[in-house]
Amino acid sequence: MDIIKEFKVKGEYITLSQFLKEESIISSGGQAKWYLQENSVFLNGVKEKRRGKKIRPDDQVKIADETYKFR
Repeated sequence: MDIIKEFKVKGEYITLSQFLKEESIISSGGQAKWYLQENSVFLNGVKEKRRGKKIRPDDQVKIADETYKFR
């Protein structure tokens, strides 16, 4: 069963690497490239490998069995 979490975007957007760091999925921004190569991350249902991809309110990110809804 998926776990759904809400994430509040401060400002217009957050990059995928910033989000991974804020959620403590990675410990530094430099790990984002490696993490995205080794793990499946989906942005709005599409597999995403770009660490600089902008995530905006109403977007959805799925990592393993966790889904994040952005507000």
